[in-house]
Amino acid sequence: MAQGLPLTYLEAGEANGGTPLLVLHGLFGSARNWQTLAKRFAERHRVYALDLRNHGGAPWSDEMTYPAMAADVLRFLDDRGFARAAVVGHSMGGKVAMTLALNHPDRVERLVVADIAPAAYTHTHAPFVAAMKQARLEGCTRRSEVEAQLAEAVPEAPLRSFLLQNLVLEQGKFHWRINLDAIGARMSDLIGFPDLGGARYDGPTLFIGGTRSDYILPEHHAAIRRHFPKAAIEMIEGAGHWLHAERPQEFATLVEAFA
Repeated sequence: MAQGLPLTYLEAGEANGGTPLLVLHGLFGSARNWQTLAKRFAERHRVYALDLRNHGGAPWSDEMTYPAMAADVLRFLDDRGFARAAVVGHSMGGKVAMTLALNHPDRVERLVVADIAPAAYTHTHAPFVAAMKQARLEGCTRRSEVEAQLAEAVPEAPLRSFLLQNLVLEQGKFHWRINLDAIGARMSDLIGFPDLGGARYDGPTLFIGGTRSDYILPEHHAAIRRHFPKAAIEMIEGAGHWLHAERPQEFATLVEAFA
């Protein structure tokens, strides 16, 4: 792996010892989306919720592959002298976590993957990127003005609210704090998964899916078992893709019992 970028992060449970717990957000997300759960996990762990490249406060880069993003997480561990970490990753962050575990199994003590599989998908978020890029921010004074411009491409209000968490007001002007150009250009990499051959991670692994989501389906189980032979797969009834936000109690209970 190439030298990674230095990531920004939120920290909780600083007084706790033992193996740190890293939390990796999904596409269009950031560390602060996980603040509430990070505080809960911090009752037992030293927790770091990371901003992945091109998101939150992390550096921007034109490169947006999973090996590159995994290298960023590896650098985070190296810079702090952590030999290993437990890693929780959702969606895009789950693919980063899987790539890290498969390429550097000795650095991952245990792995939780939330609503994603080691597979390529046909789902594309390109329309969301296009809508955000096309939104006219100049002259807007309220977030609702920007939200109205996204309504046609993003009809679901909760999803619009999620995307708008990336809208920042500084010195009286709105701007996106997410690298839309890089994300849009690398969408095929983001919906795919790197070919890592027969790489395996033999550590404890938990996949958590939502029954209303189609990101972990029975046809994905073979790839999960091939790369993660000790994986357990749990499904949260009634949860969609953002299962940690929709069913935080059930999600946290599963993670805490495992980690």
